[in-house]
Amino acid sequence: MKKILILITSVLILSQGMEAQQDPQYNLYQFNQMIINPAYAGARDALAVVALRRDQWVSFPGAPKTTCLSAHSPILNKNIGVGFTIARDEIGPRSTTGFYANFAYILKLNQKAKLSFGMNAGYNRYQFNFSEIQFQKDEVPSELLQNLTKGTLDINAGLYFRTNTFFAGLSATHINSPSVYSYQTTIGGKYNYKVRTHMFFTIGNSFVFSKDLVFAPTLLVKQIGDEVGVDINANFFLYKRLWLGAFYRNGFGPGALMQFYATDKLRLGLSYDTGLSDARKLGSSFEVMLGFDFSGTKSKMINPRFL
Repeated sequence: MKKILILITSVLILSQGMEAQQDPQYNLYQFNQMIINPAYAGARDALAVVALRRDQWVSFPGAPKTTCLSAHSPILNKNIGVGFTIARDEIGPRSTTGFYANFAYILKLNQKAKLSFGMNAGYNRYQFNFSEIQFQKDEVPSELLQNLTKGTLDINAGLYFRTNTFFAGLSATHINSPSVYSYQTTIGGKYNYKVRTHMFFTIGNSFVFSKDLVFAPTLLVKQIGDEVGVDINANFFLYKRLWLGAFYRNGFGPGALMQFYATDKLRLGLSYDTGLSDARKLGSSFEVMLGFDFSGTKSKMINPRFL
């Protein structure tokens, strides 16, 4: 049964020249926006390091697992942001390991507003372990059972605007649309894996009710081809220490998240989501984040913005 489910997953992968999401899904994106927008580099005004792990649909064999490490910092009088990202994403027989270098130019519009232009470029190493698949027909061509490793260049770009209480971002991943896998079998079948360009739009604002209570709704819109996904978040910042939030993802269902400042510089994040109706059968998803800001100044945690 496990290998049959992995086969279903792999069929989805091989048909993904299409308009399904190929980038990892993140719930805690608003606390580390560089994972979806390279223009965010340098936005924390400190050397920020974040490690993240996501296990999606934990009861489903071959389900997605994502591990990510990123770091970024402003330099040159905080006019430039630089950073890097290392990420590994696994789903069924496919695994991807990516290494990215990040650059952003930070334009100071006034004392409170900044507009960043960013891009990153990197190398993605794709591995397809087709030997893990148990086909239901004996006449499957032997060439489909061969494992495959392929490396590609990947380019992403974005814009990011921020003030003390507001942010908005627009980004595109895989703008070069790299082709990873294309194979014509001896019996006439064709299998393709091409990475589609993903568009992300984020926006959020903080409403300060008191020094101990801030309400900060956010919106994330994702577009891949003709498909559009929307995440709506309602977040509360309590006592300058704790973020608590709930969200709803169209086509899937609800979830909850939190981020706690253990110290002025160390923050811990956790997210949980589960689907509705048919999506619930896939199981729940968990996300864990650890972030640290290496800075000689007081943390920005007292500021209600998402930095």
